[in-house]
Amino acid sequence: MSLVCCAYTPFIKQSEVILMTEKQRKFADEYLIDCNATRAYKAAYPNVKKDSTAAQAGSRMLRNVKVAAYIDEKLAEISSSKTADAQEVMEYLTSVMRGESEAEIVVVEGMGEGWSEARNIKKAPDERERLKAAELLGKRFGLFTDKVNLEGTPKVVIVDDLDA
Repeated sequence: MSLVCCAYTPFIKQSEVILMTEKQRKFADEYLIDCNATRAYKAAYPNVKKDSTAAQAGSRMLRNVKVAAYIDEKLAEISSSKTADAQEVMEYLTSVMRGESEAEIVVVEGMGEGWSEARNIKKAPDERERLKAAELLGKRFGLFTDKVNLEGTPKVVIVDDLDA
C-alpha cells in the first residue's frame, strides 16, 4: 500500500511567486495580450476547437483565484509603468495649449534639378492643436456646460387614446 501526498498551495500574496500550472500561466499571459479569454484559452489549450467551449472555460479560468491574482499583478505592473495618469495628461494638455511643447516633423526641401532632401525640424503647436488642447481641458473642467434656468409650473396632460 502506497500513500500519495498532495501538497496544498494556499493563495500566494502579490510580490511572491504565484504557483500555477504551465497552462494556467500560458492562459494568463495570452489573456494579457488583448484581454480575450476565448483566444487565450484556445492558445493555452490547443486541443479545444469550439469557440463556445473556449469562451466558457476561459470565463471559468478568469475566476480561478491564482490566475486572477497573477493577471492583476501583471496589470498593475503594466499600468504603473506604461499608463499616463490624469495628472500627466492634464500637464501635457496645458503645455500644448500654452505652446510650450514641441513636435518633430519631417520637411522635404527642393535642392534644385529634381533633387530634394528631407530633414527633421522642431515646431511649436499650431493654433488648431492649441485650440483642441484648450477644448479638452475645458471639457474636463466643465467650462462649456449650458445652464438653463426653467421656472414655472409644468402642466401635465394625460390623453386617453387607448380606445380599442
